[in-house]
Amino acid sequence: MDTVRAWVAFHPPDDEERGEQAVALLRRAGLDPYRPRHGRTEGPGVLLFTTADHALTERLGGLGDGGRHRILAVALTRTALDGAGPWPLLRAGATDVLTWDASATPAEDAVRRLRRWAAVDALVASPLVSDNLVGAGPAWQRLLRDIVEMAVYSDASVLVTGESGTGKELVARLVHALDPRRGAEQLVLLDCTTIVPALAGSEFFGHEKGAFTGALASRDGAFALADRGTLFLDEVGELPLELQAELLRVVQEGTYKRVGSNTWHTTGFRLVCATNRDLTTDEGARRFRGDLYHRIAAWTCRLPSLRERPEDILPLARHFLRDARQGDGTPGAEDFDPAVCRLLMERHYPGNVRELRQLVGRMARRHVGSGLISAGDVPPEERPPGAGPDSGEPPRGWPDAGFEESIRTALASGVCLKEIGVRARETAVLIAVREADGNLQEAARALGVTDRALQLRRRAANGAPEG
Repeated sequence: MDTVRAWVAFHPPDDEERGEQAVALLRRAGLDPYRPRHGRTEGPGVLLFTTADHALTERLGGLGDGGRHRILAVALTRTALDGAGPWPLLRAGATDVLTWDASATPAEDAVRRLRRWAAVDALVASPLVSDNLVGAGPAWQRLLRDIVEMAVYSDASVLVTGESGTGKELVARLVHALDPRRGAEQLVLLDCTTIVPALAGSEFFGHEKGAFTGALASRDGAFALADRGTLFLDEVGELPLELQAELLRVVQEGTYKRVGSNTWHTTGFRLVCATNRDLTTDEGARRFRGDLYHRIAAWTCRLPSLRERPEDILPLARHFLRDARQGDGTPGAEDFDPAVCRLLMERHYPGNVRELRQLVGRMARRHVGSGLISAGDVPPEERPPGAGPDSGEPPRGWPDAGFEESIRTALASGVCLKEIGVRARETAVLIAVREADGNLQEAARALGVTDRALQLRRRAANGAPEG
């Protein structure tokens, strides 16, 4: 059995006697342990603890580095998790929490988890994943881990949600490629927005020759083509209710009949669906069947918009630039001028990653030779108006459509200008403090106010007198 390398730490740090006994058993089960140096970790690890206190949650946050490193928190006593239980530890950064005495084989259970995590992380780092779903932010990496683990170790139907242009089809292709039961078979894509109602039955079920006018030959439908493979239904929320019922029957029973035939056929496929609609709301409005929703959403995956992952804008842009250079076969730019980098970071992307790819492609086509993508390579309509440090204008893309929509909603609800201003200030303070992880000095700098002014604003927002 392969060994798995991981760091091991103790909490409290000076309480190691029982912890060393556990480490010996972990080593026997296949763990190759090492101690973190100077409190810094790299990769997955095990934190053995006897006391679940505030200091433990702080250590989890530091050792996990914002979720980049997986941590298996192991309680060495049953009483260590008395009180709130494992939930505060998970919120603080633990990936999983085990109690040593709760299993007959705790060391083997722990090493199995670490071995699974190592296999998943290796796939996340592989070109198959990293070259297609680009991003290095902690939240994006956690999402990729979930996608990979679900694809490889389960056969669940998948519902991918998110705004247009966030990469839902790429996720479907990745799930298919990683699925050891399906990857060698066919991936069938069907865009539900393009299905003509009169031909919908043929698209899904296929038809026999002569089944209807124009049916000059027999034809396989999506259910037959996806047999033993994967069926991807894009924008599944657009399916008419009658087709939803037919899809549910096939998903449940694995049988169907071609249009114009009385012969039953069997099929078995992994179903991946995507939508930019809230199907739970549609279910309440009876636009989407609840029983079908629970069938297709055995596992759900929400892809964040590009504005939710700004740290990935430049890595994505550089990835698309490399693709553009390889596509035309000529030497091209290798990076972006600093001014163009600022433009890319400040710009609003209603079309998300797809829009960023198109913008980089237009820059690359305008560029001549090697060197950096310069300001002149930016299409005129994409250049910021009044650009310059003394322009006094906010960054392009702010306020965005979401901000304007919030103001519009407030006005429609009868909220006055003064209340809108108060709420905007309170929200800005809340976001700045949260982004600074509670560091008031950093939050004050981000807001452009003094520490004292920030404290007074927070006190006023909490209802305390200013003084």
